[in-house]
Amino acid sequence: MGVIARLKEDIGSIYHRDPAARGTLEILLNYPGMQAIWLHRISHKLWKANWCFLARCLSTFSRWLTGVEIHPGATIGRRFFIDHGMGVVIGETAEIGDDCTLYHGVTLGGTTWQAGKRHPTLGNNVVIGAGAKVLGPITMHDRARVGSNSVVVKDVPKDTTVVGIPGRAVTVASAQSKETSERRSAMAKKYGFDAYAVSPDNPDPVANAIGQMLDHMHLMDSKVQEVCHAVQKMGGSVCTERLPELDVGEFSDAETAAAQKRQQSMDEFDPII
Repeated sequence: MGVIARLKEDIGSIYHRDPAARGTLEILLNYPGMQAIWLHRISHKLWKANWCFLARCLSTFSRWLTGVEIHPGATIGRRFFIDHGMGVVIGETAEIGDDCTLYHGVTLGGTTWQAGKRHPTLGNNVVIGAGAKVLGPITMHDRARVGSNSVVVKDVPKDTTVVGIPGRAVTVASAQSKETSERRSAMAKKYGFDAYAVSPDNPDPVANAIGQMLDHMHLMDSKVQEVCHAVQKMGGSVCTERLPELDVGEFSDAETAAAQKRQQSMDEFDPII
């Protein structure tokens, strides 16, 4: 693909992803992310031609001009978009696929001083929110997303959103996990409290632990019921009294309110912000 065609492609990708873009001249003059990418493409060619000193000088000039630091050795695919740009750092061995988007303050950094592959690899259509840090020779597979200010140090599967420090995956509940969540809710209500934040896609470790306890209680209840039925068939009289409800008082109310607040925050989350 020629230079003019690639330039048109980059401008078109900015129109597609930034509603603030109003004209081609405005994009060329006022989008430092695009300027940094094109200066990098020149410095990368110099780097590949073993003109390393000149390539580093050009990348330093680009950092001074745009606020974006891209090492000349980094490999970048087509239609790459850096929005706002300021504070973005991309390391030497980073590899970025097609149609990726980075927001301001993103770092694709390393975790070792040893030579070799030490920076992340991004697949296609990856979006990394403002201030996020993706560190080490990890792979973010196609259509992965990283929430703002998250720190990612492990591989991210396809179509997965990662949030938090360290980054934790937030996945869409499957039919099986939905059934598990409903069963846990029923068990919790049976024992007199609300099953707060125990859905399988919730990254809260406390909620996950409570969910496992509810699963264990459900299994024990099932086994006790089977024993009771067997004893009653043999003429015994057991399991005739109803289980008392637990009164957890203020603890239940406080935890329920906290769960609702966490759920509201998750519903309002947008990894592009």
